[in-house]
Amino acid sequence: MNAPAQNKPKVSVYLESRYRKLERGLPQTIFYCPDCKGSRRRRKGCKRCEGFGKLTKDSVQELIARTLLPAYRAKMGKFHGAGREDVDVRMLGRGRPFVFEVVGARVLDVDLGELTRKIMEAHEGRIELDEFVAVKRDRVVHWKESKFDKVYRAEVSLGAAVEAADVAGLVGAARDIVQSTPARVAHRRAAMDREREVTVSLAELQEPQRLVIEMRCSHGTYVKEWISGDEGRTTPSLAEVLGVPSRCEVLDVLEILTGD
Repeated sequence: MNAPAQNKPKVSVYLESRYRKLERGLPQTIFYCPDCKGSRRRRKGCKRCEGFGKLTKDSVQELIARTLLPAYRAKMGKFHGAGREDVDVRMLGRGRPFVFEVVGARVLDVDLGELTRKIMEAHEGRIELDEFVAVKRDRVVHWKESKFDKVYRAEVSLGAAVEAADVAGLVGAARDIVQSTPARVAHRRAAMDREREVTVSLAELQEPQRLVIEMRCSHGTYVKEWISGDEGRTTPSLAEVLGVPSRCEVLDVLEILTGD
């Protein structure tokens, strides 16, 4: 009697690229509703997402997966990013490195250049991608565990007019700061103090109470909280140095300094 056929092991394909996110309001990965968690059973009566299961229609992950998974005849994919930006923040410059894991690929002969072009054409003006490169699984660990400084550009509203000389004084040597866990992430981050470094390279008054600023920040810096002070949780903050209430209105990541 013949032995029963063994199930073929699933094949995972790892594709590395960088994405540039040109649209605000687009999260990196699926933004499940925090109340129902996207559960098919619980989302039906969920008031927060009104049964949708998510708080946004799309994500970078989903825009890529809609073209990528059918090409590999796969049903599931995992997105492994080198960190993430807030949903309202654009990711510009060379983009953010990531590895997309195709789980259970049934087709392996895929033209990665053509696949990349199809995704960008389908979502022109929303995301841009470097051409995918097939890599080994250890690249996921590399990007997940590596720590990189980042360059940001922010538009800041000020609670009162400030002197041009005070703004000019922001530019220069690195400043050491201490950040307690911000109020907005306290529900998912351990309460602790973190030492970070911020170096301002550009600071310009656009109006008496509006400032444009560019700065290099060490890995893990909460930039919005450095600007506002987060009710004393970050010190010294931009608001503290200028002596006026400060609020981040617009934020972009200009570059992730990966050193390559």
